[in-house]
Amino acid sequence: MEGWAVITEAIGVALSGEKGQGHKLLLESWRATASSNHAQRCVLAHYLADTEEELAKEVAWDEAALGEYRHLEEDSLASIGVTSARGFEPSLRLNLADGYHRLDKLEAAREQLAAGQACAAVLGNDGYGNMIRTGLSNLAQRMEATGNRKSGVI
Repeated sequence: MEGWAVITEAIGVALSGEKGQGHKLLLESWRATASSNHAQRCVLAHYLADTEEELAKEVAWDEAALGEYRHLEEDSLASIGVTSARGFEPSLRLNLADGYHRLDKLEAAREQLAAGQACAAVLGNDGYGNMIRTGLSNLAQRMEATGNRKSGVI
């Protein structure tokens, strides 16, 4: 079983611009993490999605992250500074909605966007909360434009 220190170090590598090395480290952590450790697997899948080159694999990791999230308790992520696991859900929904949109799975994208918007009230009025709310808003606008183009409105 991996510890949070190893996982957060792998995340740091991925976020530092070393996407390939970050992916390798995150995948090693995923393999070493017990399937019952939903908190770690949720975070790992969330960041693994961001390191994927292929959209279908990115979306598969986003789906895995949301699947693992469904098993979390409110304080499951407290050891990494996330006081409310509910605050993680809007980001997971946003990422999945965006992936579905880019895959042209528009109905699934709309469902995830709506779910993300519905749970966004739990976000704080801070940089993270503002970033996720802006992301949800921007995606809604992109999806509306896509829908209008497909229906011949634009």
